[in-house]
Amino acid sequence: MGGAVFIVLALLWELTISPSPWLVVWFAPLVVVGGFLPGPANQVTLARAYLAAPAFIYARDPHGLGLLAVTVAVAGVTDLADGTVARRFQQPSSIGGALDPVVDGLFFGAVGVGLWLGAAYPGWLAAAVALRYAMPALAGAVLLAAGRNPELRHTFFGQLSTTLIGVLLGGVALVRGLGQDPSPVVHAGEVLIPILTVLTFANLALAARARPQQSG
Repeated sequence: MGGAVFIVLALLWELTISPSPWLVVWFAPLVVVGGFLPGPANQVTLARAYLAAPAFIYARDPHGLGLLAVTVAVAGVTDLADGTVARRFQQPSSIGGALDPVVDGLFFGAVGVGLWLGAAYPGWLAAAVALRYAMPALAGAVLLAAGRNPELRHTFFGQLSTTLIGVLLGGVALVRGLGQDPSPVVHAGEVLIPILTVLTFANLALAARARPQQSG
């Protein structure tokens, strides 16, 4: 049912823009993945992966930055809602914990790269945003390859960095979309995003070290 809803919404959105075959390449795997995700909370989380496509397109277009700000706001709502839905239906799961940082990385990575291509954001800062989400995913993949089962958990600085990255990227889009100078928001991102990325990695490392060792 969730996949059907996303297909309809994706088709309606494509009718408002010039259709591209690359959108099918992006949406089709998400439909397949969504068909295997249990529970409504995971479907809400997956919405951010779908939103990455319009976010990327709007971010590259100076005339689409107002819509980008709306897209970032909708993504933020899904980030708040998925946990609430999981608790409401009593279906918190390790799948949701693993899916959440992946879709965040896809969405914010798309926004950051799009803003860079649209000359609204420096390339190194877009790379820092991508690195913020790629490194934890890569570390988890390495642990799985080594036969270990990584424990996925939210950390304070991880949640804080995701919130502020959303505010900063959405703020650039909103301010520039209103015809104002976004440089103060960009400069704030140049300071805060690298700092929060380092703190997130440190917080994850400390959380991993504090994890109790399993016997046997």
